[in-house]
Amino acid sequence: MIENGEALALQTEGISKHFGAVRAVDELSLSIPRRGTTSIVGPNGSGKSTLVNLLSGVLPLDGGIVIIDGVGLRVVHAYETPDHGLTRTFQEVRLFDQITVWDNIMVVLTERKLFPSLFERVRPANRRKAQAILESVGMWEKRDSLAMELSYGQRKLLEIGRAMAMDVQTYLFDEPFAGLFPQMLERVKDIMKQMRADGYTIVFVSHNMDIVRELSDRIIVLDSGTLLAAGDVEPVLGSPEVIEAYLGA
Repeated sequence: MIENGEALALQTEGISKHFGAVRAVDELSLSIPRRGTTSIVGPNGSGKSTLVNLLSGVLPLDGGIVIIDGVGLRVVHAYETPDHGLTRTFQEVRLFDQITVWDNIMVVLTERKLFPSLFERVRPANRRKAQAILESVGMWEKRDSLAMELSYGQRKLLEIGRAMAMDVQTYLFDEPFAGLFPQMLERVKDIMKQMRADGYTIVFVSHNMDIVRELSDRIIVLDSGTLLAAGDVEPVLGSPEVIEAYLGA
């Protein structure tokens, strides 16, 4: 899919999600370029996490179409999104707590089902890839630790590593910096910068405007489930409607 001469990783056409009378996402149409990093921001209750859940198939669409790398989907199944080149992390980290850091990565690289993967013969290429991923997220020294033994920040890093192991084009990060101490926050920023440099499409939700300004090539602002503004970061954040709706001025 091409828009204004630029390849698109993601696009929505009139997608909606209602919870009773609440229109969490209301006939929302937007596009996300394949190149670079796009941030999604907005006031609390603006529909940011709901949007990520719709794009990744965690929630079913009430209407509209999600287009992933040119493939239009009226029904998005979470288990199929990697086949379309997309994966995501969660605001509340989801790991296999009872197995090691190493095995959390190997589950993704091998069978992708927990118990069969633990008994599948591991290929040397998968071992090398698992080591490279754990080294890149700073978790190699923790490879033999159970996931349940990790700190909150380390769990975030491992979840990012698991997403990287999916080897897709587009990565959705839902509040990847929330609750992190400064040192861990800088590590996550560095990982995302490197992924961008490696040519991956990065989409992240954040309330931290300093991080949004530092990492984003493009920004999407939501308000009450609708698109308030989208485009280059500084012009969008400086627009009167965004200042009024999001920054409270």
